[in-house]
Amino acid sequence: MQKTINCAEFRKMVLVGAKMLENNRAKVDALNVFPVPDGDTGTNMSLTIQSAVKELGGCSSNNYMEVCDCISKGALRGARGNSGVILSQIFRGICSVLRESKPDVDTKTFAKAMEAGTKVAYNAVAIPKEGTILTVVRLMSEFAVKSAGKYKTFDTFLPAVIEAGDRALAQTPELLPVLKKAGVVDSGGVGLMTIMRGFQAALMGDEIVSEIQTEAANNASASDAEFGDNSEIINMDLGEIQFAYCTEFFVINLKKSTTLADIDKLRENLMGIGDSVICIGDLEMIKVHVHTNCPGVALTYALELGELDRPKIENMLEQNRALKAKIEAEKKEQGMLAICAGEGISEIFKDLFVDRVIEGGQTMNPSASDIATAVQKINAENVFVFPNNKNIILAAEQAKALVENRAIHVIPTKNIPQGFAAALAFSPDASAEENKTNMIHSLDNVKSGQVTHAVRTTNVNGFDIKEGDIIGLDDKKILAKSKNIDDTVLKLIDKLKEDYHEVITLYYGEGVTEAEAEALAGKVGEAFPDCDVDFHCGGQPVYYYLLSLE
Repeated sequence: MQKTINCAEFRKMVLVGAKMLENNRAKVDALNVFPVPDGDTGTNMSLTIQSAVKELGGCSSNNYMEVCDCISKGALRGARGNSGVILSQIFRGICSVLRESKPDVDTKTFAKAMEAGTKVAYNAVAIPKEGTILTVVRLMSEFAVKSAGKYKTFDTFLPAVIEAGDRALAQTPELLPVLKKAGVVDSGGVGLMTIMRGFQAALMGDEIVSEIQTEAANNASASDAEFGDNSEIINMDLGEIQFAYCTEFFVINLKKSTTLADIDKLRENLMGIGDSVICIGDLEMIKVHVHTNCPGVALTYALELGELDRPKIENMLEQNRALKAKIEAEKKEQGMLAICAGEGISEIFKDLFVDRVIEGGQTMNPSASDIATAVQKINAENVFVFPNNKNIILAAEQAKALVENRAIHVIPTKNIPQGFAAALAFSPDASAEENKTNMIHSLDNVKSGQVTHAVRTTNVNGFDIKEGDIIGLDDKKILAKSKNIDDTVLKLIDKLKEDYHEVITLYYGEGVTEAEAEALAGKVGEAFPDCDVDFHCGGQPVYYYLLSLE
C-alpha cells in the first residue's frame, strides 16, 4: 500500500497522464457539442500538457519545487483554447501546493492541491460556467478533501477520487442543456478524467507508457536546441545581457584518454560559467555552444579533451546595443495582431494595416505563448489583439502574463468579420484607450455567420441534423440547414439580416471556386436587393463561407 508519493512519482504521473490524453485526444475531440468538423478540446488539452512535459524534459531535478515550477511554466506557455487554459490553471494550483512539499506527499496534501487547482481555475474564467471541466474538477476536489482522512493510501484514494469525477462528469448534461440536447458529456471533463486515469496508471507501474513518454519529451526538448544561429533567441524584449559572449566551437581529434564522462564534465564546467549551454557529441567530435563572460575559460576547458575547430566568439553586448537602438528608433505607439486561418483572410488583415497575423482558428487554437511571442515581435507600446474566435479569447488574455514590456489590449472578436470591423476602427491619431473603445463598439455593427457540414447525426437547436447536411451557424447556435451550400447560405442570411443592413460580404473557403462564389453572390443579390453584395477569397479551412452583414 502506498501512503505517499515522492516527486519522481509525481513527475511520472504527469508524463503518463499526458500520454493517456494524447492516445485518446481524438475521442475527446469527437465529443464537440456542435456537429461541425472543428472539435478540438482534446487536441488543445493535449498540446497544453505536452508543453508541460517538454519543460520537464529539461529539468533533471526530482525536487518538488523545481519540478512543479517547470510544470506550471510549461502548461501556461502551451495553453491553447479555453479548455487548455483552464487545464493549465488546474495544474498551476496543484503545483502551488505540491512545490512546498518535502520530501513526500500524502493523500491529505494531494487533496489540498486539487482544491487549490480548482480555485485557480475558477479564478481564471471571468464567468465560470457549470456543466464544464470546472464542475468536474470542483466536485472531484471537494470529494478528495472530504475523503482524504478515510482513504489514507493512494491505492484506494485515487480510484475513489476518479469515481467521484466520473459521477461529476455524468452530471454535466443536466447542468448544461446544450450538452443534453447533443447527447454528450462535457469534452473538457472527459479530457481531465483521462489525465486522472493516467495518474492512477503511473502509480500502478505502467513503466512502458512512462518510458515512451519520457523519451518523447526528451526528443522534443532536444529538437528545440539550435546550434549556431542565435537570431531566434533575440526577441523584441532585449533586456540586459548577463553573459556577453556567444561562444561556439567544435572539439575534434579527441585525446585517446578522453572518455564520455569527460564530455559530461565539460558540460558541467560550461554550465558553471554561463548559460544556453549545448555540449553534444561523442568521442569522434563534440559540438559546443555557450553564452559566457569568459570565452577563454570555455576554450581552455575544451582543450583538455582535444583540438579546437571553427571557434566563433561574438560580442552580444554590441549586438544588443545596436538592436536596441534600431528598435527604439522604429518603435510606434500602437500596433495590431490578428489571429486567423486562410491566406485570403490573412491578406485582408494585412491590407487593413494589421502589423502581424498568426495562424489560428477552429481546430488550431494558438497557445498563450504563441500569442505572447507574436506580440513581442510588434514594435509598439500598445498592441491590440483580435482573437477572432471565442475559443481563443481566454488564451489571449493569459498572454498578458507572459509579456512585460507591452500593453496588450484584447478586443473580444469572436469571428473574422468582427476582426475586420475592429481593424477598420483603428486610427493612428487616436489614443490607445480611444481606439480600444471604438474597436469594441464596432463589434456591435456587424453580424456574422458560418456555413459548414455536419460530421454526425444529432438533434440540436431544434434541428434534426444528419451527417453530411450543410448547416449555417452564428456564434451561438445553428440557424439553418439544407442539402446544399447555396440554399443554406440564403437561409442563414435571411435569419441574420436586419432592416438596417446595407452590405453583405461572402468570404469563400477551401473547396469553393471563385466561379461558384460569384454565382452565389448573384443569387444573394437577387434575394436581398436592398443590400450591396460582395465576395472575397478567404481560403479558410472547415467553413465553405464566412458571412458578414453590416
